[in-house]
Amino acid sequence: MKYLKDFGYMSLIQTVSDVNNAFLSRRELTCDFAGLGGKLKTMEAVDMITKEFKLDGKVVISMRLKTHVGMSKVTGIFYVYDDEGLAKKHVNPTIFARLEKTKAKIAEIEKAAAEKAAAEAPVVEEKTEAPVVEEKTEAPVVEEKTE
Repeated sequence: MKYLKDFGYMSLIQTVSDVNNAFLSRRELTCDFAGLGGKLKTMEAVDMITKEFKLDGKVVISMRLKTHVGMSKVTGIFYVYDDEGLAKKHVNPTIFARLEKTKAKIAEIEKAAAEKAAAEAPVVEEKTEAPVVEEKTEAPVVEEKTE
């Protein structure tokens, strides 16, 4: 992340609340991101939460990112599920549709960047041992007869 090295001396994520909702079988996190007002994207926030709380292998869904007026602070609400099927049952399907669109766009951008890098890479030509000689054939000369 480009933001971690900018603010390496202080923690970007401050936990406001961490509630285990046993009724809905999920963990609900509310966190503040300091200094990222207007710069934070949903997928970046999910990646940061996953790394901060060591949630590898779990489904983390960003429900809301709110930028505070006059401050460079963003408050995010995240739901953490153990099972994706349970998450799809509880959360609005339009949220999953938006996540799929975002993931598809990211994959498309990465693919385009990889193709561009491959196109810009220097092409190394292989040397052949024997030079290729082309044989020239002359076209038959047509003579005009005058009588």
